[in-house]
Amino acid sequence: MRATGAVVAAVLAAVAALAGCSSTGGKRAEEARDQAASGKANVTTPRWKIAMVTHSGDGDTYWDIVQSGAKQAAAKDNIEFLYSHDKEAGRQAQLVQAAIDKKVDGLIVTLAKPSAMKNVVRKAVKKGIPVVTINSGQEVSRAYGALTHIGQDEQTAGEAVGKELNRRGREKAVCLLHEQGNVGHEQRCDGIRKTFDGKVEDLYVDGTNMPGVQSSVEAKLQSDKKVDAVVTLGAPFAATAVQAKQDAGSKAEIDTFDLNSKVASGLKDGSIGFAVDQQPYLQGYQSVDLLWLYRYNADMLGGGKPVLTGPQILTKKDAGKLEEFTKRGTR
Repeated sequence: MRATGAVVAAVLAAVAALAGCSSTGGKRAEEARDQAASGKANVTTPRWKIAMVTHSGDGDTYWDIVQSGAKQAAAKDNIEFLYSHDKEAGRQAQLVQAAIDKKVDGLIVTLAKPSAMKNVVRKAVKKGIPVVTINSGQEVSRAYGALTHIGQDEQTAGEAVGKELNRRGREKAVCLLHEQGNVGHEQRCDGIRKTFDGKVEDLYVDGTNMPGVQSSVEAKLQSDKKVDAVVTLGAPFAATAVQAKQDAGSKAEIDTFDLNSKVASGLKDGSIGFAVDQQPYLQGYQSVDLLWLYRYNADMLGGGKPVLTGPQILTKKDAGKLEEFTKRGTR
């Protein structure tokens, strides 16, 4: 009887194990999902330290979403996540040097102004720190020694906008550049010019001065009634452009790169025509997770080639399902 009972117990245990390993879910899969969602580590690897240094200015909601993804992956992967930023390229390079001095186990950087970052990124690589670039700098990422780049191809994203403007019958667009010297922003506007059948004019503004941004857009719309589209290069500037349009009495459509809760609401009520989403949450999450995978198992997504997170054109029909995600800070 004891032998029979042991066999039965073994069979039952095997069945339970198979159920837990089911590709469709099972208890183990459910537990893993619950653990990840709770913010608890899902691995037993050492507590590695990963730093992310970006070119963000203060108060940019885009980078809040990037951090949200990075922190979620860090919690799952038992990573100590360090974040710092500076819109001025020289100071951003200094922050990268500070991360090197802390002997981090991995480094995530943006290359909005590549020449200022080249030496310090190469220095990190030379010291054996694996580097991943995100968001900007795809063209020079490998040359600087980074493992890969995660983001959208900015030229391709701009071309997608140009095609969408054609589809909407637009004839003259203003491309609103809020950060001079950012190569990714220039590529977006160049991409629009490449595919748009109408005319594109660049309008440079100081992105740290939102009242100034609004007055510049308003003045442009008042002085040139032929402008029927304004494309902002960041979600925080879309609502400002909408207000400028209203104050100018213009009928121009406001479109934007990137997404936040206000943009989702604007898509829903029609004050914003469309948005180009490059999924910043995914950029943050994947960059941290990729560095963990690299350190743990020498894995590399895409064979070292850029891992694209966009562009994705979002319109009014997408607004409903997006609102929930934007409110929780993941889209």
